[in-house]
Amino acid sequence: MKIPQDFSDKLAEAPDEVLAERAGDGDVAAFEMLARRHGSLMRAYARRLARSFDEADDVVQEALLTAWKDIASVQDGTAVKAWLMRIVAHRAIDTGRRRKTHHNLDDQPDPADSKPTPEQSAVAGSARRALNDALSRLPEEQRRCWVLKEFGGQSYGEIAEALGISETSVRGRLARARTTLVKEMEEWR
Repeated sequence: MKIPQDFSDKLAEAPDEVLAERAGDGDVAAFEMLARRHGSLMRAYARRLARSFDEADDVVQEALLTAWKDIASVQDGTAVKAWLMRIVAHRAIDTGRRRKTHHNLDDQPDPADSKPTPEQSAVAGSARRALNDALSRLPEEQRRCWVLKEFGGQSYGEIAEALGISETSVRGRLARARTTLVKEMEEWR
C-alpha cells in the first residue's frame, strides 16, 4: 500500500505523542514514522551495548517488535523516545545474558558530524581505545551501569529496573566505575 506524499509529510511533522497514539490504535504508518525518527539513535545505542553490528541490528529489530506489540500501553506519548531506548537496553541486556560474554568497544567508532583532521582522528582514536580498554577491565555490573547511564542517558531508576537491582546498587556501581575510569584514563592524558 502506497501512502500519499501529503499524508506522509503530515506524519513526519506530527509529534511523538500523536504518532504513539495513532500507532497504539494500529496505525502502521505512524509506527513506521516513529521507527524512522528514532531508529538511528536506537541503533547507535544498541551498538554501544551489543557485541557486534549484527547483534546490535538484531537488538533493534527485537526492540521494534516489542514496541509495536506494546505501543498501546504507552501512558505518556511525549516520552516515546525514552521508552524505546529502555526497550533497546532491555533487549541488549537479554542478549548479553544469553551470550554470557561482553564486547570490547574498540571497533565502535563514533559518527562524526564533520570530517576531522588527521590529528583529531588520532587523538579521538587514542581516547576511544583507552576508554574501551578501561571499560573492558571493569566488572560486568559496573560496565553495564556506566554504559546505560553515560551512553544511554538513563536515570538511576531506569537502570535499576533494567538490571533488576536497587537504585542504591546502581549509584554504588556507577561511583566505583567512575573512580576506576578516572584513574585508568589519567595515564592516557
